[in-house]
Amino acid sequence: MKPLKVALLGCGVVGSQVVRLLGEQAADLAARVGAPLELAGVAVRRMGKKRDTDVDPALLTTDAEGLVTRDDVDIVVEVIGGIEPARSLILAAMAKGKSVVTANKALLAEDGATIHAAAKAGGADLYFEASVAGAIPLLRPLRESLNGDHVRRVLGIVNGTTNYILDKMDAEGSSFTDALEEAQALGYAEADPTADVEGFDAAAKAAILAGLAYHSRVTAADVHREGITEISATDVASAKAMGYVIKLLAICARSDDGRSIGVRVHPAMIPRSHPLAGVREAYNAVFVEAESAGELMFYGKGAGGAPTASAVLGDIVAVARNRLAGTRGPDESTYADLPVHPMGDTLTRYHVALDVADKPGVLARVAELFATQDVSIQTVRQEGHGDDAQLVLVTHRASDAALSGTIESLRRLDIVRAVAGVMRVEGDDNL
Repeated sequence: MKPLKVALLGCGVVGSQVVRLLGEQAADLAARVGAPLELAGVAVRRMGKKRDTDVDPALLTTDAEGLVTRDDVDIVVEVIGGIEPARSLILAAMAKGKSVVTANKALLAEDGATIHAAAKAGGADLYFEASVAGAIPLLRPLRESLNGDHVRRVLGIVNGTTNYILDKMDAEGSSFTDALEEAQALGYAEADPTADVEGFDAAAKAAILAGLAYHSRVTAADVHREGITEISATDVASAKAMGYVIKLLAICARSDDGRSIGVRVHPAMIPRSHPLAGVREAYNAVFVEAESAGELMFYGKGAGGAPTASAVLGDIVAVARNRLAGTRGPDESTYADLPVHPMGDTLTRYHVALDVADKPGVLARVAELFATQDVSIQTVRQEGHGDDAQLVLVTHRASDAALSGTIESLRRLDIVRAVAGVMRVEGDDNL
């Protein structure tokens, strides 16, 4: 059959692996699709740059727009990342009826509505499995396999860099700075790690997950975001002593009344008995809890050239099959149109460590303050150190606004010398 021609935007860590796999697996891919897949061209910024995979120089071009709008191109694969020029190139391709495979979580989380609308208008496919959790098949199960179910909650580790850092801090007692430097040396973290350690990367992925899970439009701006830069070796050691581990979690959940959703990214303590606690180094893992399917866990390599390229190739095969059959994949589903409620309305739990004066009545006054904020204490532990003591409390579920208000009131209490640590708790009675 006539080959289907693929235009590739970007030939970096992921793009070079896409080129390699298209070449090495050409015969198998042709059998799976029903027609050969032929690389039409590769758009790059610099022609002479050394690449991880040998690319035929005749395929390289700096004219990305010219490549994606060529009449003979059937599928455009975008792995350059960022907002522009990726958005303009994708829109130009879709206007010409080209189907698009992308790994661009930042663009989808910021302006997914425009991209989905352009795909529908152009009669083109839009597939983006590689945008979240690398090689892990996660988006398609949410988009298709669980389409007959109601998803209650999505909770997971979706950023390998932060998981590597927190794992090193937990396993070896490393400081945040030392663990970050090690992650950079191994290539897990960029020279500027802000997108990872401040939670921007995870927030974009959380927006995509929430949109698919709850059939609502969610952007990165809707996501409550906190990073891990304030996590200290003392915090990690304290969690470890209590049988917990600290992870940066992306959490998407429907409210108890079903009328809104919460989408958040922040560090949290989870019990060491929880399956997510055992996710080591730069791996990703995501729990999905659905009404009928129950609890599902997706685990694997969440980043890297070859793993991400694997997800890209899977999408290319799906898009190519659709093209040969004259059909399209599913459009964006936003029928539920659920609003994202503020973080203050989210029900959560806190672990609070207080340095207090070691004298009678302190615990009673602290407990009274929690009660006035309508926050119930689940457990309390006190350790004395001469004239000082430390109170460690874990709360029941309450609104995040009430818990935040409690912490501010504690800081003003004369018997509290310092709020030594505050951390949300997930993964046990409110999973």
